[in-house]
Amino acid sequence: MCRHQPPCPSADRIDRGAARTVEFHPEQGWSRLCNGAIVFDDLGQLLPDGRIFPPGGPAPRQLLTAV
Repeated sequence: MCRHQPPCPSADRIDRGAARTVEFHPEQGWSRLCNGAIVFDDLGQLLPDGRIFPPGGPAPRQLLTAV
């Protein structure tokens, strides 16, 4: 559980990459975030529940504008 204030986004949120890095292994090409997600140098992600997001991952949400 995150003890940062404000708390880091959970691994199931789209902004999960904004969580703080708690382990950094540049020699192996990965980092572990506070929410348990593993982020690779190529920006692929492995979530704590086993889901995998390849480099490029899901498209970022776009803002909707009223016309």
